[in-house]
Amino acid sequence: MLLIFRFIYVVVFSILVCIFGSIYCLFSPRNPKHVATFGHLFGGLAPIFGLKVEKRIPAEAAHYGNCIYIANHQNNYDMVTAANVVQPRTVTVGKKSLLWIPFFGPLYWVTGNLLIDRDNRAKAHGTISQVVEQMKKKDVSIWMFPEGTRSRGRGLMPFKTGAFHAAIAAGVPIVPICVSNTSNKIKLNRWNNGQVIIEMLPPIDTTQYGKERMRELVEHCHHIMGVKIAELDAEVAIREAELKKR
Repeated sequence: MLLIFRFIYVVVFSILVCIFGSIYCLFSPRNPKHVATFGHLFGGLAPIFGLKVEKRIPAEAAHYGNCIYIANHQNNYDMVTAANVVQPRTVTVGKKSLLWIPFFGPLYWVTGNLLIDRDNRAKAHGTISQVVEQMKKKDVSIWMFPEGTRSRGRGLMPFKTGAFHAAIAAGVPIVPICVSNTSNKIKLNRWNNGQVIIEMLPPIDTTQYGKERMRELVEHCHHIMGVKIAELDAEVAIREAELKKR
């Protein structure tokens, strides 16, 4: 019964947000301020899934300026967990095929996110320059998932280099965002599905690396994110174990 309630609530909520959100955004189409607004709206669904989300955003994050945020990409539940910490004037980079998802696709586009053709290598090759150009033209930050795909319980996957090329080319820092494990954690017929911690790490200056040390930058970011995610998972496990004892 709980599964049915959740399914109906989420579907109706999502369709209404997408329809009325798309209409609302037509008054200022492609305005990057919309991405955070609707990201937080979808993030508000976390309690419906029985999740308690703790956000750890440094007070000084508002003064980071333009940057490239990189986050671990686990599954579709990122829409109600990671979406909670999308910062103002931040847009995401997604596959062009997202545009054809009913209801969601038009909202994704009209809010100002960037769409790329990943299946066309010739066009995808110019993605980095597109990202850099948009950052400068629209004065925005970019949110990317460097794994390039959902990990689905396989841990932090190897990083692709696109986000790092873009950060170096734009001369902006990289800000890692780590989300504790949600794989196999959420049971739709269970009321309480535990806790999720999202932590934004300090910005990493990319100017000290340059193109010749780009691989070193990738490995450094992968390492610190892997360590932090493991720490968050351990913290969540301890908390949930303590709650079970009560």
